[in-house]
Amino acid sequence: MRYELASSTWGEEEKQAIKEVMDGDIYTMGKRVKEFEQKFASYFGMKYAVMANSGSSANLIAAASLFYKKTNPFKRGDEVIVPCISWATTFHPLCQYGLKLKFVDVDLNTLNYDIESLKKAVTKDTKMIVAVSILGNPCQFDEITKLCEEKGIILFEDNCESMGAKFNGKYTGTFGLVNTFSTFFSHHISTMEGGLVLTDDKEIYNILKSLRNHGWTRDQDNDSPIFERKDDDFFEAYRFILPGYNVRPGEIHAAVGLKQIEKLDGFIKIRRENAKHFVNLFKNDERFIIQKETGESSWFSFTMIINPKLKIDRKKVLQKLKDADIEYRIITGGNILRHDVVKYYDYISTGSKNADIAHYNGFFVGNHPYDIKNKIDYLYETLRSI
Repeated sequence: MRYELASSTWGEEEKQAIKEVMDGDIYTMGKRVKEFEQKFASYFGMKYAVMANSGSSANLIAAASLFYKKTNPFKRGDEVIVPCISWATTFHPLCQYGLKLKFVDVDLNTLNYDIESLKKAVTKDTKMIVAVSILGNPCQFDEITKLCEEKGIILFEDNCESMGAKFNGKYTGTFGLVNTFSTFFSHHISTMEGGLVLTDDKEIYNILKSLRNHGWTRDQDNDSPIFERKDDDFFEAYRFILPGYNVRPGEIHAAVGLKQIEKLDGFIKIRRENAKHFVNLFKNDERFIIQKETGESSWFSFTMIINPKLKIDRKKVLQKLKDADIEYRIITGGNILRHDVVKYYDYISTGSKNADIAHYNGFFVGNHPYDIKNKIDYLYETLRSI
C-alpha cells in the first residue's frame, strides 16, 4: 500500500511492557489499569478516569451512568441532541437506554454541529447535548457550553476521535460532565483495544466503576457515595448494586497505554505538521471541501468532500485512489440517518442536508504520527488529473 489509512505506533517500549505483564502472569484488571487511569486523568487535568475495553464500551457506561445518579437521573424517553455524523456507537447506547434522539445537521466545512441549527433544536425537553469533535477537529465549545449552562442541559463529550485536540487552550474531552476516549489501533494512542471515561464528578466516577465491573461493589472507594458498605465481608465481595457489564480492560492494555501516553505530545505535533502540508496543497482546490480547523485539531485524518456544484463522480475519484494504492473510507461512518440501523431508533431529525453531502460526496485518507509529506504529495499528484 502506497498510502495506508493507519499504522502502528508501537515501539520496543510497548513490547517490553507486554513482556513484563506476561512475566508477572497477572492479566486481568489490576495495578497497571489504576496507574494508567491516574496518569490519563492527570494528563488532561481531570479528577477521575475509568478505563474500559473499548471506546464503544466507554460510551456505553458513560451513557448508563446518567440513569443511576441520585438526583435528576435520566429516564427512558428523555430527549438528547446528537449530530448526524459520528461513529455508530455514539448513538447505540443512547438508543439501547431508551433515549429519544434528536439529530442536528453539521457544518459542511468543520463537520461538527452547525451551531445555529443546534440552537434552534434545543427545547424545554432537551436533557443532554452530545458533542462529537469529528476526526480531531474541536467542536465550537464556547457556544455549546454557553448553551448548556443557560438551559441547564448536560454536556456529554464523545472525544474518541480527537484525543489531544484543544479549544481555546483547553483539551477536548474535558468540557463535559462525562467525556469518552478511544485507544483503538488507528487512534491517537493505541492499547490495541481500549477506551476511557473522564469526569470530575465523584458519584459518576463510582457508578462508572461499578457498571464496567458486573455492577459489583468491588473496586469502590471507601467513601463511595453510591452505596453503604455492610459488615458481612463474605456477601460484600459479591454484592451487586447496579445492572452492569463486564467491559473491563486487561493489564496488557494499560501497560501499553502507560508507554503510549508519554508519546502523545510528539504524535500530535507530527500529525499537525502533516496537516499543514495537506492544507497548503488543497486549500485552494475548488474540487474539494477540506475540513476547516476549529481551535487546535489533533488531525485524526484528512477529509475531502467533492464539491457538489462540480458534478464530479465520487466513484471515479475513489477508483483513481484505488488504482494508485491509496486507502480511503467513508467519513466517520457517514450520515447515520442513511444506515439501516436507524429503524431501531426513537428519533426525529431537524435536517441533514450537509451531512448528506458529506455522506454521498465525501471520503477521508489517513494521517499518521510520522512524516508523510511524501504520501500527501503522491495523493495530490494522483488527484491532479481529475
